Amino acid sequence: MFRLIDTHAHLNHEDFDHDLERVIERAAQEGVERIIVPGYDLPSSRRAVELAGRFEGIYAAVGVHPHDAKTLDAATFAEIRALAGAGGVVAIGEIGLDFHYDLSPRQVQIEAFRAQAALAIELNLPLIVHTREAAEEVLAVLRQTGVGHAAGVMHHFSGGEQFARAAMEMGFILGIAGPVTYKKNDELRETVRRVGLNALVVETDSPYAAPQPVRGKRNEPGYVTRVAARIAEELGLGIEGVAATTTANAEKLFRLR
Repeated sequence: MFRLIDTHAHLNHEDFDHDLERVIERAAQEGVERIIVPGYDLPSSRRAVELAGRFEGIYAAVGVHPHDAKTLDAATFAEIRALAGAGGVVAIGEIGLDFHYDLSPRQVQIEAFRAQAALAIELNLPLIVHTREAAEEVLAVLRQTGVGHAAGVMHHFSGGEQFARAAMEMGFILGIAGPVTYKKNDELRETVRRVGLNALVVETDSPYAAPQPVRGKRNEPGYVTRVAARIAEELGLGIEGVAATTTANAEKLFRLR
């Protein structure tokens, strides 16, 4: 049996409140041995830390998503900093910029992203970065904060090769999720083929973005095998090779060994 790490699953989301233990068990049956649970606001960051302390093989990231950037006041930032020192916390995230929905003002998003990226540098933790319709702005903030090779993952990657290469030059790898299986997502599959397996980790972004053929249903970590299988198909590899390399990439990035 191959081993996989789901590097991004929101098991702290209310969609999992009624069957969390069964979801984790199903993931283990599919070979998903470890799961990283990112926060997206202060309550979900607290919950991620609590889950990491409760379940073996669960790790946490803490941070405030760009949608909620307007909530990142001084008190919230101070608690995120404190939570980042808890056991099982392996990253700062999910942070970044989202100029598609603009649920927080853009300048507020930029300031929140910059502050949390600087926190990751200070604490020597990798970043989990959300980017939607803001690739150049994300790269600009990362350059301004001097992230360099502090490293991180471009979560739920959906950009083209140019953005991928720019991020990789800064020490980032690409988080590939369910959309790589979608019929019309040729650009993402082409990027996967061009950058190669050493640049990738796999994720689900549960409960969102379930892969084919379960698209439209609640996503869960066990489905990350479908992501790995599609990557294997695109690269002409066996799923065992994809699992081995993406697991090693995740272990190195999040220092899980």
